[in-house]
Amino acid sequence: MGMTSLSEIYRIGRGPSSSHTMAPEKAAEYMIKKYPEADRFSVTLLGSLAKTGKGHRTDYAIEQTFGEIPCEIYWDLSETDLPHPNTMAFMAFHEGEILGKETILSIGGGAIRIEGEPEENAKEIYKESRFSDIAYICLKNGITIPEYVWSYEPEIKEYLRKVWRQMRSTIASGLSAEGELPGGLHVKRRAKELSEYGKRDRDLIKKEHFLISAFAYAASEENAAGGRMVTAPTCGASGVLPAVLYYEEMLFACTEDEIVNALATAGIVGQIIKVNASVSGAEAGCQAEVGSACSMAAAALCELRGFGVPQIECAAELAMEHCLGLTCDPVGGLVQIPCIERNAVGALRAYDAATLSEVIYDNRKVSFDDIVHTMFETGKDLSGCYRETAEGGLAKMYANKP
Repeated sequence: MGMTSLSEIYRIGRGPSSSHTMAPEKAAEYMIKKYPEADRFSVTLLGSLAKTGKGHRTDYAIEQTFGEIPCEIYWDLSETDLPHPNTMAFMAFHEGEILGKETILSIGGGAIRIEGEPEENAKEIYKESRFSDIAYICLKNGITIPEYVWSYEPEIKEYLRKVWRQMRSTIASGLSAEGELPGGLHVKRRAKELSEYGKRDRDLIKKEHFLISAFAYAASEENAAGGRMVTAPTCGASGVLPAVLYYEEMLFACTEDEIVNALATAGIVGQIIKVNASVSGAEAGCQAEVGSACSMAAAALCELRGFGVPQIECAAELAMEHCLGLTCDPVGGLVQIPCIERNAVGALRAYDAATLSEVIYDNRKVSFDDIVHTMFETGKDLSGCYRETAEGGLAKMYANKP
């Protein structure tokens, strides 16, 4: 099995959740297109969508998409035997008669799958889907990972420029915003404050940590507020990769072409994870979201620094290895606690992984392909309460507070 376009890992849209807002919006668009004569719709949200959809504004995304067409939304917490943790059961009506029924799955990163139909946008562009196979091609032919990407998908360059410009715009918006985020948790925006600390601190290490964190906060806070952003690979993990790229650009005046190369390398890492495991928090916990973003960011940094394919693999593996077991336990079903802080920590971890890989890459024992398989197995073993249901961990602790 090969891989689809890198545009599938980098989706531009509105937050706060790729699986809970972007995908339901896309599902509603699919229903409108398939049943243009419908005068009413209904949708039953199941699994994680039913449990955390309110906090993620799933109902709002669906209602906005249907516009003036009436749509009843039901929240079913009882069904457990589902084809995917994020399942939607749609019905289309015309003058009281049922036109059709569709079960639509939100499979992570804003993508959907229609049960019983071929996967949407499932055209395979890349023949390879394992890092080992891609590394073999690159090393055999003396090419970089971006050059490997251009050989299959030369037109993606312009889209990646668009992606980077949106990432930069999202961070800039987040750095200038103040006040509380919506949702009732009274979470204060901190990106601007962290950035100001970073600018005036004379300790270079503290400056680096403050600024990288500020950029991750900026993107994540914009996502939490429903702003426009890029999945990398998801909305909930959308602050990690942009933060490290923004910092490198600021520090070393990287060109847009260099950033595009880094995005290509990160995109391949993200697609490998998506094809062989998952980028869905509802399916494999936050290790599939921030863990994947951390691997992508570490690989991107290595590309920017001119490291070779073995060092890129080492950095991506190292970043994911130390996110294993990371739970998805959003307080109140909102993409705020612990998501925003977690993006900042993930960005710093990616920076460390890339730095370590420069030296330790030649004696590593675990391949990136192995760690991706391990992550997915770990995710399947996680209790359901730790997979974007807001029923365990921090979400449970916070809900039980007096």
